[in-house]
Amino acid sequence: MADSKEQAAQPRIELPPLPADAIPIVPIRNVALFPGVVMPITLGRELSIAAAQEAVRAGHKIALLAQRDASVEKPAAADLYGIGVLATVIRYVTTPEGGHHLVCQGESRFRLVEMLRETPFLAARIEQISEPTDTSPEIEARAEFLKQRATEALGLLPQAPPELARMIAGIDSPAHLADLIVSFMDVKSSEKQEILDALDLKERLDKVIKLLAHRVEVLKITKDITEQTQAALGERQREAVLREQLRQLQKELGEGDAEAGELAELESVIAAAGMPSPVEEHARKELQRLKRMQEASPEYGMVRNYLDWLVALPWSKVDPEDIDIGRARQVLDEDHYGLEKVKRRILEYLAVRKLNPQGRSAILCFVGPPGVGKTSLGQSIARALGLKFVRVSLGGVHDEAEIRGHRRTYIGALPGNIIQGLRKAGTRNPVFMLDEIDKVSASFHGDPSSALLEVLDPEQNSTFRDNYIAQPFDLSRVLFIATANVLDTIAGPLRDRMEIIELSGYTEEEKLQIARRYLVQRQLKANGLEASQVSITDAALTRVIGEYTRESGVRNLERQIGSLLRNAAVQIASGTVSHVSFDAPEVVAVLGPSRFESEIASRTSVPGVATGLAWTPVGGDILFIESARLPGNGKLILTGQLGDVMKESAQAALSLVKSQAKELGIDPTIFENSDLHVHVPAGAIPKDGPSAGVAMFVSLASLLKREPVRPDVAMTGEISLRGLVLPVGGIKEKTIAAARAGIKRVILPARNRRDLEDIPQSTREALQFVWVENVTDALSIALGGAAPAEGDSEPVPPRAPATLTRKERSRRQPTSGPQL
Repeated sequence: MADSKEQAAQPRIELPPLPADAIPIVPIRNVALFPGVVMPITLGRELSIAAAQEAVRAGHKIALLAQRDASVEKPAAADLYGIGVLATVIRYVTTPEGGHHLVCQGESRFRLVEMLRETPFLAARIEQISEPTDTSPEIEARAEFLKQRATEALGLLPQAPPELARMIAGIDSPAHLADLIVSFMDVKSSEKQEILDALDLKERLDKVIKLLAHRVEVLKITKDITEQTQAALGERQREAVLREQLRQLQKELGEGDAEAGELAELESVIAAAGMPSPVEEHARKELQRLKRMQEASPEYGMVRNYLDWLVALPWSKVDPEDIDIGRARQVLDEDHYGLEKVKRRILEYLAVRKLNPQGRSAILCFVGPPGVGKTSLGQSIARALGLKFVRVSLGGVHDEAEIRGHRRTYIGALPGNIIQGLRKAGTRNPVFMLDEIDKVSASFHGDPSSALLEVLDPEQNSTFRDNYIAQPFDLSRVLFIATANVLDTIAGPLRDRMEIIELSGYTEEEKLQIARRYLVQRQLKANGLEASQVSITDAALTRVIGEYTRESGVRNLERQIGSLLRNAAVQIASGTVSHVSFDAPEVVAVLGPSRFESEIASRTSVPGVATGLAWTPVGGDILFIESARLPGNGKLILTGQLGDVMKESAQAALSLVKSQAKELGIDPTIFENSDLHVHVPAGAIPKDGPSAGVAMFVSLASLLKREPVRPDVAMTGEISLRGLVLPVGGIKEKTIAAARAGIKRVILPARNRRDLEDIPQSTREALQFVWVENVTDALSIALGGAAPAEGDSEPVPPRAPATLTRKERSRRQPTSGPQL
């Protein structure tokens, strides 16, 4: 019992009185006390502290029961074992830090009979179990053997006190001997509980002998390992000592040859990897280095990881190509609607590869606005060839190591994306897509575009060297395909290594077919619907296309279709209907008011407003050129975030109007006492390019002549001071945008006739094309005159596809705004 000073220091908790036969229960996480053994116990839970304080206050003994699950914080009767140890509290100690400690002496075993209380502490009625006093020869023989094994175990312990051996030798009670020995053994709590539950003395002695025999064998092996390692290690540091002990332990357990077996397996994998002779020789040298290294060496893991990469690469594995032109055409038609020129070029590409498998294939680069199917075209090519498809996104890559990899000297070094993609594919001839190649950028880490030069050059990529692998790898069998939104940001040498295939935006008719064939089916599946549950009419899809999306691709269109089908899913899931049909009126009810309207509706037939055509990175668009006259002294005011080239076009247009003022019927004195203001709406968007010259000239002439421009006419073209209309680029995208906006007639430079065959047939049927060579004709048509006889929209005879000149391409600035 604790002394009076300690009793005064401990906190008092007022508890209701217990029945006379109730004993406070202290749940313990692990078995720690046996009868006849004195042991300190630390209390940490309020449940245990309250039980101990009650036992001390009332002078009760205390019952210790082990938990079945040590992680339970507030155990109940079901969480405790049925047999525990009844103990006397010798001392109760509290520390300044708030700790509570008991020193207890085990008295006897007990069996839990009935739990009487669970709060604020456990209390129960118990039944004490008397210790057996069997003195038969079998019991005495077991007790004597147990003493010998215990003495042997103490001799193997390096710091065992001699008093402990004498105490064990002086114990006469076999039951007390078994309990004392097991209380000092380092075994699991469940194994100690088994000894506590063993009421039969013979069974208890057998279990203790078995546990002790196992511990003796472990101590012997530990001693042997210690003696062997001390002679071998000498002056090594403590870490090396521990690792050698671990090695000896693995050897005793039969695991010592695991490392040698792994290295032998690695050697056989190297032989079967099909590496070129120089690479295989290099790999074997690295393997010999690995065998001489200690596993604890930091370089061991680096070399092992390097060899794993070498053997994992497809040095010689080439998948067979099954090129069937008919099947390839079928796959392309199944996956994509329209894009006839693109499909024709892909089929030509596949046909050449079939006839000349060992030839150097061109590297295709699909260029076009987002959502027109560039990435899925690469997947279709892989499906048509029966090859693996690997995609690497280059968007935001600004480190050369992303392409070539890091050198092995760096911690955490890895190969570049090219080698990683080939390992993932598991073959040397996959279809390898370099997505968003126009979005790589240089930094102080290097220029990824320069690293791609070697990858995409058929003359060089047969000996591509990744910095991590440091050995040549043949990329000549890889089918590289790149995608980009714009060409301007692609470095010239890199662009020169690829064959550019341009994908323009879709017309409304093409979008309708794509939605009907692909998008609706895909969204039905994504939203868990069946085709029989939802129907969308063509009128509804047409309304979604025209009034809720304004894009070259179909991504936003798919999102809007998804919104319609999610609305249907709510109705069907709630059980109100079994089938939902969407027609044009229902679209407004679900998607809300129209987000876009025909640009024609926003114009008024007032002098000084002309409609221009623009090219943007996401397709074509139309822009308005607005002019106003105000009192002044002949200044030209330009607003709308215009670039330098566009400002020069405005100045050229004004100069041309001034030079032809007499022919146009304009009073020349207007320029002296008036300022002219030219504004291009959407002022937050940067705009640049030379092709707004015609529209600016028409806008200024319309203003000064006080004659409005026809609202259904749009125009594009660069002008010269001689009044000539010069060719421009992006005709296909611009005319598609004009048709989408409701324009009926477009004025184009006569020298752009070569681009007519690139324009989709549906767009050619929707528009009347007027080809002009000078601004006088353009102005006459824009102000309401009849088109020239040769300015109809009949298709011209087939000729080679037109391409933009280098000068024209250089005018496209890499901005998010339109290029006029």
